[in-house]
Amino acid sequence: MRGLVININPVALKIGHFALSWYSIIIVAAIIAAVVVALREGKRKGISSEIIYSLIPWVLIGGFLGARLFHVIDWWQYYAANPLQIFEVWQGGLAIWGALAGGALAAIIYSRVKHISFGLLADTAVPALLVAQIIGRFACIIDGDATGVATGLPWGFTYINPGSMVPHNLFGVPTQPYPVYDQLWNLVGLALALSLRRYFKRDGLLFLSYLSFYAVGRFILTFVRHENIWFWGLQEAQVVAIAVLVVSAAIMIYLYRRPKVDITPETLT
Repeated sequence: MRGLVININPVALKIGHFALSWYSIIIVAAIIAAVVVALREGKRKGISSEIIYSLIPWVLIGGFLGARLFHVIDWWQYYAANPLQIFEVWQGGLAIWGALAGGALAAIIYSRVKHISFGLLADTAVPALLVAQIIGRFACIIDGDATGVATGLPWGFTYINPGSMVPHNLFGVPTQPYPVYDQLWNLVGLALALSLRRYFKRDGLLFLSYLSFYAVGRFILTFVRHENIWFWGLQEAQVVAIAVLVVSAAIMIYLYRRPKVDITPETLT
């Protein structure tokens, strides 16, 4: 059998009717790692740990709802026929763009309530977000819920476990290891963010740079991913990536032209 064979059962532990999935374990690990990184980054920026801890529930709830919503929209034809599975989040199916959108909206609301610069909070979150994305993709590798297209490359992933979420037509077929490509892109992004953060003097610029960088990578890498086509041959993630890149670039230009203006919730509304 060609490619790197993945025969990992997505269910790590099952006791009676209780099933603990690798997806859940890895996502929790990604969240814990993100919190640790955010606390360290917050300390570097003069943000108290109390603020970080109080922000976390907002971002987690908003990010979780957004991530699931984007995924369900992308696969609406399937979930419309199986509505109860919308709530089976432990089986996988969280969209990163949705997590970013929901988390950002929650952070904007939090910043208004607490009268804290949204740009400062967003910049603090960048390294944490990248670390979480890198770790979180291991869940996709095991589950097969971010499958690449068929490939003849020797490093393709071949899923043979019946519990995997790989589409039926790609079961047992070598596919592009899209999650690994995404991890490598985010690793480069993390290195750039840690290097550039000292040079940005305005709140929010690091976050906008992160969005732009990830949007470019997501647009390109999604060409080797197996997902639903929306229009013009583009998938949901690519359409969102174009929109994010345009908006982020426009706000960055605005800030550079008016250097005394920092990003606040009012800037984005």
